[in-house]
Amino acid sequence: MQAGGAAEESAEYTPDPRRWKALAVCLVAGFMSLLDVSIVNVALPSIKVGLHGTQSDLQWVVSGYALTFGLVLVPSGRFGDARGRRNVFILGVAVFALASAGCGISPNAMLLIITRLIQGLAAGLLIPQVSGLIQQLFRGAERGRAFGLLGATIGISTAVGPLLGGVLIAIFGEREGWRYVFYVNVPIGALAILLAYRLIPARRPEQRRRQHLDPVGVILLGLGVVLLLLPLAEEQEWRGQAKWLLVVAAVGVFVAFIFWERRYGRSRDSLINLELFRRRSYALGLLIGLIYLAGFTATFFVFTLFLQQGKHYSALEAGVAVTPFAAGSAVSAALAGRVITKLGRPLVAAGLAMVALGVGGAVVAVHLVPGRGVGFATAAPLLLAGVGSGAVISPNLTLTLSEVPVREAGSAGGVLQTFQRIGSAIGIATVGSVFFATVASTHNDYSSAFQRAVLLSVAFDVVALCAALVDVFAGRAENARQRRADRAGRHA
Repeated sequence: MQAGGAAEESAEYTPDPRRWKALAVCLVAGFMSLLDVSIVNVALPSIKVGLHGTQSDLQWVVSGYALTFGLVLVPSGRFGDARGRRNVFILGVAVFALASAGCGISPNAMLLIITRLIQGLAAGLLIPQVSGLIQQLFRGAERGRAFGLLGATIGISTAVGPLLGGVLIAIFGEREGWRYVFYVNVPIGALAILLAYRLIPARRPEQRRRQHLDPVGVILLGLGVVLLLLPLAEEQEWRGQAKWLLVVAAVGVFVAFIFWERRYGRSRDSLINLELFRRRSYALGLLIGLIYLAGFTATFFVFTLFLQQGKHYSALEAGVAVTPFAAGSAVSAALAGRVITKLGRPLVAAGLAMVALGVGGAVVAVHLVPGRGVGFATAAPLLLAGVGSGAVISPNLTLTLSEVPVREAGSAGGVLQTFQRIGSAIGIATVGSVFFATVASTHNDYSSAFQRAVLLSVAFDVVALCAALVDVFAGRAENARQRRADRAGRHA
């Protein structure tokens, strides 16, 4: 990172009058792509009926999207930084809409899996551009509010996906309803493309940077991500312990990637600026995002399974049950974005504590209300967890990227999203393993399985809270040293 880069960029900043409208376009497209992470979960029974898919087919419908999503986040973010974020964003939206149409018309499970893989690639193209455009278009308190809206979008898309999927399946029927889960993306994507051309500023030719693509870095990072995510995504399908050798191989590839980037970065722009990891706000923000998403994603994964398979809720009923979380997250994320520049990391720590209490409360509610009334019993604790989540996701985005120069915003945001995707995969693999193992060992006691699995999710939240507290106390110690140095300077 160049010294004074952030200050120079702030000095050159001129607010674009269309910035809030451009943000709205970005958020709509981001919502569309992130929605497909969770909406498919409630559609899996419908897909199984409609396409006569096997359990392995259904696993790949979910994991294939996450795999290709995580694969291209960093390279696409870096390409957008160098060549202009608008064009990469529009390309991602266009491919995503076309792939969604392909998913909807798929006559068999194999074609559905292929189009889901393409869908994931497209989502990986556009998502880093969203955080990069926020860095580019906003400064100061406005940037915090913009990231607050992005955080609300992330939280709502994840939580409301089951509800929207349930509504579409209820309207169009179990056999064909899953197709409309994908069709809904097509008109949204078409509208987003038209508005993006009008509202998102294009990079002027003189602003484009000629740079090497670092193909070796791209290959090493992509290989490492695949080797790490594949055994996590296929944890339930691949029996035996041999699959975890891929994780060992992934660690080796990541070590090789770091050595290569250090060498490459001496004379050229590397794929990832490793100097960013020396900044506490960025490094701890990545860690918090990884650990929190592990618990957050896994909670809804097992909760949906628990309601549909254990309590025989319909897809719509299961979606309604998680609505309190979505409502709480939407409101608090928008509010947190307005105050994050004043409150800093303590706000994230408070949010994580609320999530742990709320999710833990849901476990207690399931224990006390064993029947079909669990949806009502968990409403209040899920609302509390949602309010806490809104105070985690958007503030952590803002703080993690706060010291990143705008010229590196896309690649830095891609790294953050990659960490979050890895966290999600780790959470689903570990928490899901506890859930399925308990179901098998207790002869389909889904309530016990839910309680044991979600307690592990709470543990992830607590570990993330500890990381946030480390940042809080380190920040206070740094401020105290700075004040002492200032006093010593005045007395000198």
